[in-house]
Amino acid sequence: MLASAVEQYVEFGVGGENYAIRIADVHEIIKLQDITDIPNCHYYVRGVINLRGKIVPVISLRSLFALEESEPTKASRIVVVAHANDAVGLIVDHVNQVTLFSDIQPPPERVGGISGSYFVGIGITSNGLVGILKLDEVLIQS
Repeated sequence: MLASAVEQYVEFGVGGENYAIRIADVHEIIKLQDITDIPNCHYYVRGVINLRGKIVPVISLRSLFALEESEPTKASRIVVVAHANDAVGLIVDHVNQVTLFSDIQPPPERVGGISGSYFVGIGITSNGLVGILKLDEVLIQS
């Protein structure tokens, strides 16, 4: 096992797959709101939001993972994570739950069409497999 079984994770869905982030890395989860476009950004950067006076860049995980964009739903959320002393918002299709993994396996080189370097490991649950994201690797592109 790669991580402590007592560590909690926020599990969320993007494009029909489930992913998770350590709860210690999650600052907050907010409803989708108006995002201000920023010119000349990477294709996966949707823009910025004003989060209680702090400007936070927002990334579409669908775009980053080369998935087709879809219209936001009532379940769409922005997961605000702490990264390199800053906050970054990640648009997800829905947030499932806070969970524990009793078994975490090392990631393969590729998971679907996504580089295995994006993952700390694969968590095994009674509902299936959950890719545990390595934020440093996912956000290094932004």
